[in-house]
Amino acid sequence: MSNGRFYWVAGGCGAATGVIGAAFHLAVDELLHWPDWLAERLGTGPVAIAAAAAVAAIGITLAFILTRRFAPEASGSGVPEVEGALEGVRHVRWRRVLPIKFVGGVLALSSGLVAGREGPTIHMGASIGAALAEWLGLDEDDLHTLLAAGAAAGLSAAFNAPLAAVLFVIEETRKQFRYTFRSYVGVIVASAGSAFGMELVGGTAPPLRIVTDSVPLLMLPCFMILGVVLGVLGYVFNVVLVAAVEWRDHAFRRAPFVYALLVGAVVGALALVLPMAVGGGETLIPQMTTANLSIQALLLIAVVRFIGTMASYPVGVPAGIFSPMLTYATTIGLIGALLMEMALQSANLPVPPLLGPAFAVVAMGGLFSATIRAPLVGVVLAVELTGGYELILPLIVASVTAHVVAEALGGRPIYEVLLERTLRLAGRLPLVQPAAPSSPVGSDEPRRSGPG
Repeated sequence: MSNGRFYWVAGGCGAATGVIGAAFHLAVDELLHWPDWLAERLGTGPVAIAAAAAVAAIGITLAFILTRRFAPEASGSGVPEVEGALEGVRHVRWRRVLPIKFVGGVLALSSGLVAGREGPTIHMGASIGAALAEWLGLDEDDLHTLLAAGAAAGLSAAFNAPLAAVLFVIEETRKQFRYTFRSYVGVIVASAGSAFGMELVGGTAPPLRIVTDSVPLLMLPCFMILGVVLGVLGYVFNVVLVAAVEWRDHAFRRAPFVYALLVGAVVGALALVLPMAVGGGETLIPQMTTANLSIQALLLIAVVRFIGTMASYPVGVPAGIFSPMLTYATTIGLIGALLMEMALQSANLPVPPLLGPAFAVVAMGGLFSATIRAPLVGVVLAVELTGGYELILPLIVASVTAHVVAEALGGRPIYEVLLERTLRLAGRLPLVQPAAPSSPVGSDEPRRSGPG
């Protein structure tokens, strides 16, 4: 196939991903109104809370059963599966992944699970790429490119951030992506096609625009300190997430659906009693930046949503971690801004305007960098999501610092760790991996002794 025809195929993959991603978002957004509908009819008393718990428990448990029965690889984010496919150690079985990822994702996310939409859309985009490659009889190299292009289109569809989507493939899959002019342009075209497809359906990406302003250059050391804190929190985030997944597997091995039932019941009750504690957090982020919340309130939101994320991801349904992670980062950034305001006021120094939103935006990029270990993607994603272009320099400072700190602590990219866990469970890697003697301490080079 000529380059020109292939670029049309990549663009079609992106456009199809954008349309399906938009439909996915619309379905979730419409169904997420069920707690309001329930409250209007039953109020907010014990009967309504019990009914809400039942609704969410049924929705999340059904999503779990569908996923476990028909497409176990569709559980979780899907990003590790795509990376594994690019590395040649996993397969994207699009016939079962695409419908289960869509239906299971809608059921789980609309029930209020503390999870993101980007994982399902990334996996669905890669599935569309795999389908096109099979239908057109493309070779392995073009299949590889369409998997990456579809994944980029999926991220673009999730956040309407096409540039960050391209960089995600370049930076996050740098060990697996086969760089050629053809593959590189294919990813760019697919990402742009996804944005086009989204606009055709109505542009349903989460509205995360935040009004920000530039900050004095003298405050850059403050953002470096914020980066240090985010590096530590990102390391903790990854460690706790993996530990939660392992605990869930061991504690509910005989009846795994019970965990989905319990989490669903709690999520449903909270959807009526404490709405800010559930959901991906896409609508909560801009609200927090303008609500003038106290440090105590922000700490409460941070703790509740951290626990919610750690409880939700191990359920085993189609769900991502980007959105809840960005929401958690926003609370950390706003807390940092309040502490900075207190310090400046005690020193009788002027407080820059919109300091809270600035710290919130920078924290998004910093925590993303610490957990995903893709600092450039963190910078660009935060800018594209919020429109905070004047904060690029503070974002770079905080993101690079967070990345370095997380690496110094021995942290590894979360998706790499999750992929290795999947391979171990599949018998593709030894349960205990010895450290490679030639690898320097803190290196993010893979230490795999199995295939790939």
